[in-house]
Amino acid sequence: MGNQLATLGIASPQGNIQSYIATANSIPLLSAEEEKELAERLHNDDDLMAAQQLVLSHLRFVIHIARSYAGYGLNQADLIQEGNIGLMKAVKRFDPNVGVRLVSFAVHWIKAEIHEYVLRNWRIVKVATTKAQRKLFFNLRRAKKSLGWLSQDEAKAVADDLGVSTREVFEMESRLTSHDQAFDAPSDDSDDEAAFAPSQFLEDHSVNPEKLVISDDWDDMASQKLYRAMSLLDDRSQDIIRARWLADDKETLQDLAARYEVSAERIRQLEKNAIKKLKNAML
Repeated sequence: MGNQLATLGIASPQGNIQSYIATANSIPLLSAEEEKELAERLHNDDDLMAAQQLVLSHLRFVIHIARSYAGYGLNQADLIQEGNIGLMKAVKRFDPNVGVRLVSFAVHWIKAEIHEYVLRNWRIVKVATTKAQRKLFFNLRRAKKSLGWLSQDEAKAVADDLGVSTREVFEMESRLTSHDQAFDAPSDDSDDEAAFAPSQFLEDHSVNPEKLVISDDWDDMASQKLYRAMSLLDDRSQDIIRARWLADDKETLQDLAARYEVSAERIRQLEKNAIKKLKNAML
């Protein structure tokens, strides 16, 4: 992937990951018209600069998708890098005449590359975790007497020889003989076979990745504005706003009145004034 990224002039996220993310998020999003024009230049004229602009403007979407795979314990920069491969494949195959935005088309390619990376790296660890499983992993193929599935007697013989249970033998045999299905069907598959590729039936129309990222960015910005605006209030007003609006167990006017030894009406006035100051500060 490094050569491909270098060709497009795109920095790989292997250095300072936070700096990379900040840079990617600072690249402006394309309007539908700009995106269509660039895609047509790439599609019709093989314009590499157009491809570069399309990829750069969508790096933030790759980062957003890669974050959802953090639970596998894999390096975030590696996940993003694999997602970038999928993004470039999507840009190369994107047809501007289809009438959909690039992000909707690219999300499947991005996820497909990340899926493959996770399966390659996560499955290697998970296939044999206990001492018995590791023993089976390295000895089962040698211990098998046939090329087919083990019979009950063969499994028992292997189990006795390796000092494990018959159930563990069958479980490891299943793991060793299983294979991962590609997310997208190979290009030479027939239409019938391609119809069963996960990419054909796992599409989710309920969520727009572009809107999700924009929404996340907006939420982050709003939170930062609120934090700065809160710092402008006096301590009592901050406490009232937190207790009345931000806490999980919100307090009543009467609760706060008892704490500050004033009337509930006075607390309501302080709350109203604080909210007005917050609104003005966040404009």
